[in-house]
Amino acid sequence: MAKESAAPASVTSADVARLAGVSRATVSFVLNDTQAHRVSESTRARVLAAAKQLGYVPHAAARSLRAGRSNLVLMPTSVSAIGRLVSDWLDDLHSELERHGYTTVLHAGRFPDSITAARAWAELRPAAVLALDGDRFTASAGDVLRRAGVRGILAFAARPVEGVHTIALDHSRIGAVATEHLVSRGRRRIGVVMPQERGLDAFARPRLAGAQGVAARSMATVTEVEMAYTRESAVALARRWPELGLDAVFAYNDEYAALLLHALQDEGVSVPDDVAIVGSDDLVLSGLQRPPLTTVRLELPGAARIADTLHELIERGEAPAVPGMEPVLVHRQSS
Repeated sequence: MAKESAAPASVTSADVARLAGVSRATVSFVLNDTQAHRVSESTRARVLAAAKQLGYVPHAAARSLRAGRSNLVLMPTSVSAIGRLVSDWLDDLHSELERHGYTTVLHAGRFPDSITAARAWAELRPAAVLALDGDRFTASAGDVLRRAGVRGILAFAARPVEGVHTIALDHSRIGAVATEHLVSRGRRRIGVVMPQERGLDAFARPRLAGAQGVAARSMATVTEVEMAYTRESAVALARRWPELGLDAVFAYNDEYAALLLHALQDEGVSVPDDVAIVGSDDLVLSGLQRPPLTTVRLELPGAARIADTLHELIERGEAPAVPGMEPVLVHRQSS
């Protein structure tokens, strides 16, 4: 029987130090960009060249132990819950956090409650936790994180969370703004698309509740209609549309709205004459549809401001309040 080959030994900072002809401390100063210790440019170049030649990657956990804290910003989220608008915003946020020396880690775990989730996050000893779905966050979960040494805790939530730096993000307002517009256009039988993809229910349910609240005050009705983000699901829903008897739909976001728009038109349903459609996020594709989609634009705080706020929370334990998300109706021809 062939002998199994041994796994190659990992490259250490000592290997880099030997190749560069310097001490391990100097390697640490260079690779961690420690400003308190002066290293000549020629020595710095030698260390960097040796690290590159050997393929050395610093050990994040060991670096955290030496520094007394991590440089990780943990962001609990579901990949399926990140729409195009938020994913573009997150790209900007990652860059802004890197400017402060932090590394963003997305954590897509699913937990039965906020305490279990907080304990799992705390095991990674991040410098900060940024919760996009802060409505599930609790004061007790924040306490678990603080006891583990997490200094920055920031959550986007509909209501303030005790002991947590909260930024207002009320998804029910998105559904309310969309439905107020449809009612103002004379629509009274309104469908609300509920995405079937995992992870979206936390955002879709509050949007539905906002729509229902407006309908209850306006002599209108709201009907939940399930739809997956696939052409087949949109076609199946469009074929059922006559029996639903709906004259308008808030389609969760622009991507679902565009998919449903084309499926309805293929079934001979006229938009907006037969059905008015409203999406959300004001993506580029919304204005390119025929007819162009009415949508709800989300005025999110700037990524730079969020990164600066997290940095202040980590460094000082407090930071100024940040204005919350504001939904703004963008009226186009689909309604």
